[in-house]
Amino acid sequence: MSLTPVLAEGYQVNAQGQKQIGMGHTGTALLLGPSSIHFNPGALSFLEGKYMFSGGVSGVISQNTFVKRQPSLYSAESDNPVGTPFSVYGAMRINEKLVVGIGANSPYGNSLVWGDDWDGRYLIQDLALQAIFVQPTVSYAITPKISVGGGPVAVFGAVELNKALPLQSESGDGQVTLEGSTVAYGYNVGLFLKLTPELSFGVNYRSEVNVEMEEGDATFSVPESMRGNFPEGNTFSAALPMPANLTFGLGWQASDKLLLAFDLQHVGWSAYKELNFDFEQNTAALQDSENPRNFENSMIYRIGAEYKALESLKVRAGVYYDETPIPADYLTPETPGTNKTGISTGLSYALNSKLSLDASLLYITGEEREDGYAPLDFYGTYNTSAWLPGLGISYTF
Repeated sequence: MSLTPVLAEGYQVNAQGQKQIGMGHTGTALLLGPSSIHFNPGALSFLEGKYMFSGGVSGVISQNTFVKRQPSLYSAESDNPVGTPFSVYGAMRINEKLVVGIGANSPYGNSLVWGDDWDGRYLIQDLALQAIFVQPTVSYAITPKISVGGGPVAVFGAVELNKALPLQSESGDGQVTLEGSTVAYGYNVGLFLKLTPELSFGVNYRSEVNVEMEEGDATFSVPESMRGNFPEGNTFSAALPMPANLTFGLGWQASDKLLLAFDLQHVGWSAYKELNFDFEQNTAALQDSENPRNFENSMIYRIGAEYKALESLKVRAGVYYDETPIPADYLTPETPGTNKTGISTGLSYALNSKLSLDASLLYITGEEREDGYAPLDFYGTYNTSAWLPGLGISYTF
């Protein structure tokens, strides 16, 4: 299983195209290849070429630290695995106006390892959340200046969560492991306008997907004397929303060599109100778990640039600011959210007229945040950062 760590706010991941990553993850009003399947399927029909392919992967090195609220001197640091968010897209032109394609990527995920014995172990010890989106797409140019596109999205979700159980036992804590997988569905639609030969506009809407898990496995590690309170073979149900995204973009070909882009993205995080676990078998010691989240809608502001340095070389740079959707008193170590700034660079080197190598580097730093989770009175100061080097290829013929 490929695990992707938390990179953006909540558990949204900004790594759906190597060219776009290099430009601050802009792309709604740009023609950067078949990755438009994700960023704006309306743009797909304006791409040049009969067959188009792009793919890439990023390696994610992330770090989270926690310092407990005074007077405690306790601190902890996560030991996260290296994540590998990926994207792959292919498209084929049917005629002058119609293009079809399919894409797969991982726009949501979270992988955190805090450890078995840290102070927040009753909230989380480690978490691996994955959501792979597969999207068949159709794009049609209504006029030489207006095109639309879209397609259904199938989401393959999987989760594994470990946390400690406080037990009245001389043996210490117990542990519960919750894991399962499911499939859910949504859609992605877009509109692309060529306002002038130099100026383009795009709007993209990716729908909310409510990932509902039924009959996930709940495994309990408890002393022999307490096993009757935690039935073997137990299952659970839970639901987690993948929020809707509405993005507006502008692209400006400022000169023959310089391309500029701006994206404004609204993320519908208010859909994430609670995280509840409904166990199939309850006992006096094992009740259903209700965990309020109360996320709020947030904005992401993106700016990017591409410069044609040589006939075979394009270089890129970008920056974005990602607001946290997590309100005061609802900050958990499961999603240690802060306002984040992303700074990126990248390049494409054309090996020939059809094939190019793409690379990107993204650094994300979060503002220090002193806050916590009121329902369990767990407060402290969080810091988070990540490096994302990425590689990919683009092929058009």
